[in-house]
Parts: sequence; C-alpha cells; structure tokens
Amino acid sequence: MPKMKTHSGAKKRFRLTGTGKVMREQAGGRHLLEHKSSKKMRSIANDVELAKPDAKKVKKLLGK
Repeated sequence: MPKMKTHSGAKKRFRLTGTGKVMREQAGGRHLLEHKSSKKMRSIANDVELAKPDAKKVKKLLGK
C-alpha cells in the first residue's frame, strides 16, 4: 500500500497542535478593515479550534 499524500490545500489552511487539536484561521481579516474595530480585529487574528466532526476529516487529509 503506498503512503498517503498530504492534501496541499489542507496543509495551507490547518495546523495541528502538540495535543492533536486542529486549528484554523478565522474569516474576515483580509479586507474591508477600516470599519472593523480593533477589538474585533484582535479576536479575528487568533486561531480557533476546528469542530470535532470536521477535525476528523481534516486529520485524514493531513495524513495523521
């Protein structure tokens, strides 16, 4: 059986923590920034954990 290749799109969008959680970036931090508050932008800047059902699929794409 050949090795599973890592999905190139998934490796750019997600990262795994040391404890195995799948982290993703939040939407809304790329454009139309003038009207967004500093508080909003600080919260958007942080990564968040992916939902458990989705994380299982993403781990498969990442080859973990």
